[in-house]
Amino acid sequence: MEYDPTLPWYRRLHWQVLSAMILGLGVGWAFGLPAANAIGWIGELFMKLLRMIIVPLVLTSIVSGVASVGGGRAIGRLFGKTMGYYVLSSMLAALTGLLMVNLIRPGQNADMGAAAQQEVPELSTPDSAVDLILDIVPNNFFAAASAGDMLAIIFFCIVFGAAITGLPEKPRVVVTDIFNAFFQAMMALTSGIIKFLPIGVFALITKMVGETGFDRFAALAKYFATIGSGLTIHLFITMPLLLIVLGRIKPLVHFANLREPLLTAFSTSSSGATLPVTIKTLREKVGVSNKVSSFVLPMGATVNMDGTAIFECAGALFIAQVLGVDLTIGQQAIVVLTALLASIGAAAVPSAGVVVIFIVLNAIGLGDNPEAITIVGAMLAIDRPLDMYRTAVNVFSDSCGAAIIARSEGEEGVDTEVRH
Repeated sequence: MEYDPTLPWYRRLHWQVLSAMILGLGVGWAFGLPAANAIGWIGELFMKLLRMIIVPLVLTSIVSGVASVGGGRAIGRLFGKTMGYYVLSSMLAALTGLLMVNLIRPGQNADMGAAAQQEVPELSTPDSAVDLILDIVPNNFFAAASAGDMLAIIFFCIVFGAAITGLPEKPRVVVTDIFNAFFQAMMALTSGIIKFLPIGVFALITKMVGETGFDRFAALAKYFATIGSGLTIHLFITMPLLLIVLGRIKPLVHFANLREPLLTAFSTSSSGATLPVTIKTLREKVGVSNKVSSFVLPMGATVNMDGTAIFECAGALFIAQVLGVDLTIGQQAIVVLTALLASIGAAAVPSAGVVVIFIVLNAIGLGDNPEAITIVGAMLAIDRPLDMYRTAVNVFSDSCGAAIIARSEGEEGVDTEVRH
């Protein structure tokens, strides 16, 4: 869509969403739990609408995108670039978390007794790389789709799209056209749901502030600052440098084009729920083709968690500092590597990283420590705003990867201007 300078500011979606966030903060702070109970269901309804379209959108997007890529060699090249970028960005994120926790040392003299605690929920994660590989291949695609198992869905869609490229011309064109048509229909449905984004954001922020308030942050202020500073460095320094060096893209243009997905990610705390907004924005504003965006973004929402890598690395070292455990350079290297791998296995749902942190703690022998479990409970009590921020970082990293890979594939219209 071309930029219309005559469009009033209040008609632009990003200003509507930002205004909804500010209004939600005010209402939640002023009226507390009653407002959360009265308005929160609207936010839950909006989240259900977003989740409703994830599986059909990913299915049609990936199949049509892979079918348009071509043969196996082209798919292999695209897969290699995608995974190479994800490993690089996640490793840089984990190292940033390591740096900040060693500079600030938030665990020294931290008063965990004064910190509110919350029960740590259960979340199943693969126990090994072999289990992860086995989980990727579904026994039943429809069961995987019903359960929202994104890795299994992505795997099936990629191999199904690749199979379409091997068909004779006539059936290949017919099947590809069908999936392209379904994809266009899903994009139209996505556009309709996004129109209600400001209302959903207002309800979600009101519910969050009304339920948690701001009283819990004092005891964990240094921890909060450590995670927040690591996320800020990665979002505003590391990722822009990758855009410049790898993609020859102006970071300010990319930030401007990503306003709606970033605000949506911050409000929903779920990169999975934000995926429909991200796909729509990458195609219409950033200018990435469906061939690239359909391959990179769904996989990124599942396995590329830069913000989670920062949190898991810094969080594990924070717990070690609180317990008085002095980790060697070798042990900290294990934390970085484990945080990188654990972030890949983190579910694209709110606060999943807090649970997955036990994988990192197990790697340094603190997973069964009862005091460590108590500290994680305190961390979870103030995790929602941090989770909102790291979800925005996760989504921005996915979008940067799609833009960089699109440029490497010869697409010239990527982030050439700010598109409204």
